[in-house]
Formats: sequence, structure tokens, C-alpha cells
Amino acid sequence: MSSDPVKDPIAAWKQPIQTSWRRGLSAFILLFAAAGHGMADSWTDLSSGEKALEAWAIPTGDWFCAASAEPESKNPRMLQAKPGHGILVNGRKGRTDDLITKQKFRDVEIHLEFLIPKGSNSGVKFEGLYEIQILDSFGVKKPKGSDCGGIYPRAEEEPAYHHIDEGIPPSTNAARPAGEWQTMDIIFQAPRFDSKDNKVANARFVKVVLNDQVIHENVEVRTPTGSAWRLKKEMAEGPLLLQGTHGPVAFRNVRIRPYTEGEKPVKP
Repeated sequence: MSSDPVKDPIAAWKQPIQTSWRRGLSAFILLFAAAGHGMADSWTDLSSGEKALEAWAIPTGDWFCAASAEPESKNPRMLQAKPGHGILVNGRKGRTDDLITKQKFRDVEIHLEFLIPKGSNSGVKFEGLYEIQILDSFGVKKPKGSDCGGIYPRAEEEPAYHHIDEGIPPSTNAARPAGEWQTMDIIFQAPRFDSKDNKVANARFVKVVLNDQVIHENVEVRTPTGSAWRLKKEMAEGPLLLQGTHGPVAFRNVRIRPYTEGEKPVKP
């Protein structure tokens, strides 16, 4: 039978249907791919807008939203901030409750920017247990795990708080001077557990980037950091924590998204 659409009325009838079907399928595939890409790239903003503190569990202590933050001119160890939105500041005195997200996470990628004044100390804790240190460490020649960007050491609280190991130092000191905004991009994998709640894989920092320099890559963390290594149980998921108890700190552009193993980092 001829396939000429002029000579073959059946072929002539099929051709527009097949063309329409192919176009529809192509459109569906493009739409599905775009939707999937959007889901992978979707970030949750934890620091912007008038209701930024609503993402964090009560109590949020003295944390407040600000439009700007910088060291005080008369006392460079403290921050001064102007009311507004876009920046989270841990109170006028620079010491208050930690910020802990209401939402719990497993494997995540986060981006955040922070500012500390001279001599200050803070940190970012995944699942509230595994800490990347924030510290005024500019100029330190041989950084330790307790310096900025380090995976914080294990510690004991008695008879006085003290480290019992060195933690995991950053591969290079990428810290900027106190009073400047700094950036962190971190990919974290939660520990794995079997059906009987036995841990079968340790937590892992897939990548930590401080001020555009890679300082950790594929680092296994066998226990929680600080005194949590002995006092708190590891879990499959948990909240993100921003430390507010150790000194003045400001955060902005705090964003988080789920991470799939092997996935390339995505700009927020």
C-alpha cells in the first residue's frame, strides 16, 4: 500500500494525529524535566523577610531581624545593627539561645553568610550534633578543628569544659578578618541506620567551602562533636542549628535544600 498522503487517505488521516502526539509527548518530557530540575534546585530561605524567625523553634531568645550589621566603632567586640529584614542577629548583648529549625533534615546542602566581630565565636550544627566552627581565626597559620571552618573537637563538660581530641582542621585557613561578611557552602550526609536502629554508616561532610575555598571533602564524622558525642544520641534526621550562645554573630542568606548523593552542588 502506498504511503503517499495524497494517494493514501488513511496515511493522510494518521499524519496530523501522529505529529500532534509527538509534539504533546515532547512538551510533556520538557515539562517533566523542568519540574524535576526545579525540585532539585529548590531552596528554603531561613533568614529573609518579615517572618524569618518563624522558621525557627521557640524559644528564639533575643535574636532579631536587621537590615544591616557591623562591629561597633567604640567596641569592635560587639555588633551594632539597624532594624529591618534580611539579617539575623543574636541580640544586643551577643549571647542568647541557639536558633534551631522547626523542620528536620537528612542529607542537605546549605549556603549561608556570617559576620562576627573581633574575638567572637559561633557555629553551624547539622542535626544539632555535628558542628562546623565559626571563629575569629584570621591569620592563624596552622588552624585546628576549633578554628574557623574546622569540624569541632569532641569535648567533656567536667570538671570544666575541655577538648579530648583535636577535631578535624580545615585544609587551609580561608577565614577573613573579623567584621567582614564570609560565606559557607556545606553538603552534609546524615548517618545511616538499619531497621533495628543500629548505625550502619557514619555522618559525612561531603564538601565544605569557606569563602570560595574547599576546606573539607568527603570527611567521615564518627561521632557528634563537642560534648554531644557522649551526651546525645545520633539520629537519621534532625534540625539545623545556628549557635548564638558564644558571642555576637549575624547571619544572612541562610538557605537549605535536600541533597541526593552524587549530585553536583547548586548555587542558591
